[in-house]
Order: sequence, then structure tokens, then C-alpha cells
Amino acid sequence: MRSSEIIPGVYRLTGGGTNLYVIAEQELTLIDTGLPGSYTGIMNFVRSIGRSVDDISSIIITHNHIDHIGAVQDLRRFTDMTVFIHKAGLAKYDADPSYPEGLRRLLRIPFLHRVRKHFVLEPGDVDVQLEGGEVLKPLGGLRVVPTPGHTPGSVCLYAAERGLLFVGDALQRRRRKLRLPAKMVSTDMQESVASVKKIAELDIKIICFGHGRPLFEDAHGRLVTLIEHSGD
Repeated sequence: MRSSEIIPGVYRLTGGGTNLYVIAEQELTLIDTGLPGSYTGIMNFVRSIGRSVDDISSIIITHNHIDHIGAVQDLRRFTDMTVFIHKAGLAKYDADPSYPEGLRRLLRIPFLHRVRKHFVLEPGDVDVQLEGGEVLKPLGGLRVVPTPGHTPGSVCLYAAERGLLFVGDALQRRRRKLRLPAKMVSTDMQESVASVKKIAELDIKIICFGHGRPLFEDAHGRLVTLIEHSGD
């Protein structure tokens, strides 16, 4: 996995087109875990900054898709950590009519249904089901902001002291442009627009995405522009 430092002590790791983030303080916090198979890359990075797997105290999941939760089970086998996810992210997706039909069909395939634990987290896989509004310890206070639309349980994580926003897939950055999540893998595009309007009320300096490079330049202004054109 490739790594880069966004601000001191906050790192972006990327592999297979998907990002995860490591917050390195007295304890380590992961935001998402990437695709299945990301465990080795995560551990190599942790060792490269002079830390160990035992330093990972928590994993905060932005939403319950395979490219964001893929290494949770591997990590939990090796250390005791707390896994957080929004409670609405634990739906039985193959039976939930709001979940994109294409993904529900995949989860009904017999083989994939048997290995669904590698595709989604279920209640027994997590320690804390978030309501939204909680302020978690990292970065002097990391606020959980519910942003449904891409999935019912999508959240953004906002570090007000740094003006730093982790958006998961609530937003995309493609071809240098800020965009809404892809419709074909999202549950409700109207909710997505409403969620973007909500986060535009925050004082944002840097946006960190589930896919693509962080946005440092005029992050708030570009959010406002996206909202203005969301009905086009």
C-alpha cells in the first residue's frame, strides 16, 4: 500500500483504488480498512512508523461496503480493538429494498451468500453501534455526522480543530471534480444531496475521500458549487 501524510499524524493509505486512514496519536485509530487482503499492507505501514498492531485501539467504519470493511476480520484476529459503525449500516442488505438491486442480487448468489461476512459487517462483528452526533477521542474530538444516501448508514467524521472531514463515499473526487456518489451503487440520491448540504455547513479545510486524493484547495467553496449544480 502507498502512504502519504495529510497533516502531522494523519496518514492516507491507498491500495486497489481504495483509501483508508491512520490517525497516529498515543493510540492508533483506523478510518475504514480497505479491501480484503489489506491487512498486510496496514501492518507494514504500522511497523514503518515504529508502532505495532497492539497500538490499534479502534476502527471507525464510514459505511458497510466491502472496499471499506475488508480487513476488519483479519485485524480483529490479532488484537483487541473497538469497531464502530452507524447502526443503520447493519441492515440485512440482501433483503433491504433500499439497497441497490445490483448489490442485493450479488449477495443472493449461493457462494457469495455463504461468504457474506467478507462483504458486510453484521451486528456481531462490531462493538459500538453509532447513533450520530457522538464525539470520539481522536484529533481532539472527531464528530460523527450521519450522511445517508450512498448507504443508509453512511457517516462522515469531522475534526473541527483541524477543519478535516473524512467523507467515505458520501462524496467522490473524479477527474479533479467534486461529485456525488455513483447512483448505481447508492441507495438514495436525494438523501445524498441533503447530506452534502448538511456537511457544507461545517468549516471544512480538507476533505479526505474513500477513493482519490484529498482535497486541500477551496474545499468548502467546491462543496457549495456542487450543491448549486446538484439539480442539473
